Amino acid sequence: MKDSSERNNFQGHFFRSLIAVFSVWFCSIAAASGQELIADRAQDSVYGFSYFKDNGADGLHLAYSYDGLQWHALKGDQSFLKPELSADKLMRDPCIIRGADGIFHMVWTVSWTARGIGYAHSRDLIHWSPQQYIPVMEHEAKARNTWAPEITYDAQKAEYLIYWATTITGHFPETFVSADNGYNHRIYAVTTKDFKHFSSTFLLYEPGFNVIDSHILRQGDRWLMFLKDETREPAQKNLKIAFAENLAGPYSAASAPISNELWAEGPTAVYREGAYWLYYDRYIDHHYALMRSADLTHWEDLTPALKMPLGIRHGTIFKLSTQELAKLQSL
Repeated sequence: MKDSSERNNFQGHFFRSLIAVFSVWFCSIAAASGQELIADRAQDSVYGFSYFKDNGADGLHLAYSYDGLQWHALKGDQSFLKPELSADKLMRDPCIIRGADGIFHMVWTVSWTARGIGYAHSRDLIHWSPQQYIPVMEHEAKARNTWAPEITYDAQKAEYLIYWATTITGHFPETFVSADNGYNHRIYAVTTKDFKHFSSTFLLYEPGFNVIDSHILRQGDRWLMFLKDETREPAQKNLKIAFAENLAGPYSAASAPISNELWAEGPTAVYREGAYWLYYDRYIDHHYALMRSADLTHWEDLTPALKMPLGIRHGTIFKLSTQELAKLQSL
């Protein structure tokens, strides 16, 4: 009887201990899952905006917003990164995305005339890698520029598309005019998986007109491109959209203008609250504007409710976590 009693006591203690261990493990998993959910919600609730001011000589500026309407400059609207590349040393049109690796990747226009773009990466938007010049158009002796580069990630192919606008003298003569200094842009691109090795440069979009400032994001099972029709004669200078089944194209013909007024450029968009929020630079009027649409056809002007830092120019919207924002606010 004594041996049986001891055995029963041992078994009871063993199972109670086992239950306790599983309880702690389950609670730990639940807590971790809860923390991940909170982190995801936090990241979705805060937006960052990269931009430049004046001619871009002082570098990268950042702002944040909780609601997409009220934006606040970070670091007292001082530069986060000074440009070092090209003879001009400019940092215009900074585009930032969070990569699949969790790192922030940025590209920008380094000069009015360079045949390459700038690249740097950061884990916190504060400490940046050395700036790298990517010679995406150096192979084209008649390339006049490389403007407004952007990055879009293709999860299915696990690669990034980097794209920009370039004028190559003598190309597309059917749309050449002498106005606007004879610029006659098309959208070109490269792909990369690691920002170290790049594909050959290829023509991404030829809409049959002078085009700049493309911005691409996923829309369901297709890709959506916002773009600027840069045609001067007769003047367009407005925003349009195009679609493609694959990120690298081919893209459809451009839509009718979605921006009513002339002189709109630098589109950047985010999908939130069941609609596309499209920010763009009304550069002649020296301020940003905002439109919202659930169907990409009917657009609501939210500009009267939009507040952005004074002097903000062509940039991109991206997501931040509250922890990342707190570090930026502490500067």
